[in-house]
Amino acid sequence: MAQRPALDADWNELYIDGEWVDSAGEDIAAEDPSTREQVATVPNATDADVDAAYEAAAAAQEEWADTPPARRVQAVNDLADALDAHEDEVLDILASEAGGTDAIAGTSVHLAHDQLREAATYPNRVKGEHRQSNIPGKEHIVKRQPKGVVTVISPWNFPLNLSMRAIAPAVALGNTVVVKPATNTPVVGGLLFGALAEAAGIPDGVINVVTGRGSDVGDAVASHPESDAVAFTGSTPVGKHVASLAAENLAIQAMELGGNNAHVVTESADLDAAIDSAVFGSFVHQGQVCISINRHIVHESVYDEYVERLTERAASLPAGSAHDDTVVGPIIDESQRDEMLGYVEETVDAGATLETGGSTVGLDGVDDSLVVEPTVLSDVTNDMAAACNEHFGPIAPVIPFETVDEAVDLANATDYGLSGSVHGDLDTALDIADRMDTGHVHVNDQPINDEAHVPFSGTNASGMGGYNSETIMNELTETKWISLQREEREYPF
Repeated sequence: MAQRPALDADWNELYIDGEWVDSAGEDIAAEDPSTREQVATVPNATDADVDAAYEAAAAAQEEWADTPPARRVQAVNDLADALDAHEDEVLDILASEAGGTDAIAGTSVHLAHDQLREAATYPNRVKGEHRQSNIPGKEHIVKRQPKGVVTVISPWNFPLNLSMRAIAPAVALGNTVVVKPATNTPVVGGLLFGALAEAAGIPDGVINVVTGRGSDVGDAVASHPESDAVAFTGSTPVGKHVASLAAENLAIQAMELGGNNAHVVTESADLDAAIDSAVFGSFVHQGQVCISINRHIVHESVYDEYVERLTERAASLPAGSAHDDTVVGPIIDESQRDEMLGYVEETVDAGATLETGGSTVGLDGVDDSLVVEPTVLSDVTNDMAAACNEHFGPIAPVIPFETVDEAVDLANATDYGLSGSVHGDLDTALDIADRMDTGHVHVNDQPINDEAHVPFSGTNASGMGGYNSETIMNELTETKWISLQREEREYPF
């Protein structure tokens, strides 16, 4: 029976080969981070379940690759239509499972829709080449073909759109998919795609979903011999582990990993614009964004005013349950909350000043709130805990600088290189942007930007490979060279 894409549906089965199937694995509970109540129960898939998912994907892939481009275009557009038709239910799941406030849940759906519509153009854009040869009578044909079976390991912070940016292109390009969602968000990052595939009439075996703990099911999918490409979004330590498992099978890896993104505010910056950007870039989705602002690097001439105004704005932000009209919602779980609050405490102990925040917000009926107050720290240096670590929370450490060279050095003094932003006159800002060692930089904006038609990738410890547009088209296809010797060839012996 078809699954309803709604939170109150029964999600205790896996989606394999177009069917909802039972698992012999134990049940895992998913929790609402706002209320701390159980909202779904999903299986911890067994090795046999994982093998079945890959067998189904491998069996379906050749026929799906041979499907005419127009049919694959229609399939991806049908997925987009299914998402549109169930938007309200999806928004509810995002709030209840991922702690997404109205603004961020709506943005997630919008981005997923954008990924689908962009991917629907890929079947008619992917192309090979014809090349001449240096050998008389010979010509070359370079074909571009699907990779095969694509493994998608989705994160818990943006489980819908960061899964869709791999699933939609994979399906559009003739690959089949096995999705393994994060343990915290097994429905909206995984099983939901099975329900949408059903609603869209996607052929059996093209999209398969297995749920479970990362240490069990995550390792099994990353290392599976039928996996030809692995798309992963998550922390750098886990990403390195996933990449090492995928490399055993020589699977292609598209990995967006951690970030320590700098928001540089120069002497010539429009402070109104810089602070508006800073508030959004630090506190949207509780700072649980790989491309959010991790450090505010501010010129000493405007530093005091910047700290004062940022503190005032942060202290005024509504913080509470994702089910209420709020801006800052809950952190995903206790371990993430405790780690980020530990960074704040260490930073204050090291000499920083806590301007506002630094604790949790109590919620009615909740014994152990996961809502962290919007926090601003001044007198911070680059080596303090909240600055040198990816804190992944609603925390804004503010670091002063004197010269442009110092600002660049501070911004680049990290192992990461995912995103960044610079405010100032265009000449100065572009100079700094050019010198920042990061995958993308946004001038007179903040670092949280993602558009499906623009390449998205990081440098250094922020990952390998990339997403969106031609970048993901290249990741999820491979070239095949066929040469044609049309005239008899002469050989030297």
